[in-house]
Amino acid sequence: MQLSVIILNYNVRYFLEQCVLSVREAIATLDAEIIVIDNNSSDDSCLIMKERFPDVKLIENKENFGFPKGNNIGVKEAQGKYICILNPDTVVAEDTFTKILAFAEKQTNLGIVGCKLIDGTGQFLPESKRGIPTPWVAFTKIFGLYKIFPECKLFNQYYAQHVSENETGKVAVLVGAFMLMERKLYLELEGFDEDCFMYADDIDLSYRALLNGKSNYYFHETTVLHYKGESTIKDEKYMQRFQEAMTFFYQKHFRKSLFFSIFIKIGIVFFSFVKMFQGKSKDQPIPESYFLYSSDVKLSEKLTSIFENKVVVFNFKKEKMVNSWLLLKGKTVEVILDNQHVSFGNCIKIIESIKDKRITFKIFPKNTNFIIGSNSRNDRGQVVKIE
Repeated sequence: MQLSVIILNYNVRYFLEQCVLSVREAIATLDAEIIVIDNNSSDDSCLIMKERFPDVKLIENKENFGFPKGNNIGVKEAQGKYICILNPDTVVAEDTFTKILAFAEKQTNLGIVGCKLIDGTGQFLPESKRGIPTPWVAFTKIFGLYKIFPECKLFNQYYAQHVSENETGKVAVLVGAFMLMERKLYLELEGFDEDCFMYADDIDLSYRALLNGKSNYYFHETTVLHYKGESTIKDEKYMQRFQEAMTFFYQKHFRKSLFFSIFIKIGIVFFSFVKMFQGKSKDQPIPESYFLYSSDVKLSEKLTSIFENKVVVFNFKKEKMVNSWLLLKGKTVEVILDNQHVSFGNCIKIIESIKDKRITFKIFPKNTNFIIGSNSRNDRGQVVKIE
């Protein structure tokens, strides 16, 4: 078997359904499997997996074991030469895995491969590629020096700015939302460190791959949609766990000193406060109109009833896309992409290409009864049921 896609879920039933739909199409031509591990969700995540995806291997944990242990449980059941650790709040393109596997097969001494991630508004997520957060690198991140001096190598290591977002290259750290590697390497590294509940686990695994003499890569030729804010609410518990995670990483990999300990404690508190307040999303203006990219007139009627607003239908079979976006310019609009007519890959391309702060996006996944999306990388996303 070529590939095992490992998806760890916790209470994101609708995002999980969309994710599995996209993965299933992306592995259609591969010898691959999907493994979903549920960390004792209280929603009907497991029920929908059993009803809609009986071919998916479902593991139902009886408690929330956290990110590292949950994924380790899934990998133990995997049969693929390669594994992909994938967040449930992601959408992959139909050619994502064929492209990245072809790249992986050409490498020697391969470690972990990540890819280009964008949020629900189409903005690039800089954590797609990172450096090792040594005390100095952490300092430049905490105090924003990488923003002030973006061209200076001394200050731009945190987000591995020696490699641009549209360039493939070696980096130190990949994000746990999408990590592809050989299962053999994962087992050699003994997987994610279960002493870390979350947040530093991907940094730690990436770093251990480097210590094992491997090369990690950022691969820009495929883009994955990552809603990001969906899996975690940025609250006081988040801040506490983030502090614990960073403390875990530094104590595990770096020599202790009084100065270092004091600096890291101050830095972690400061940075975690910044992260927490970043998570407080601003109110999004109500769209002036809704723009349905589809040829389904009945769907537009349903949406008009739900939103109590006119839904403009763009018939992709008759009109050119470039002309349609001119109609949206300068307006507060919500674009709804009908996956029955628009592939997941094209949905991602459209979201990535527009990047207008006044335009939000939702996807209507095929054969579902909801539209789904996120207006900010820091919020929990939005789901609207269509009856």
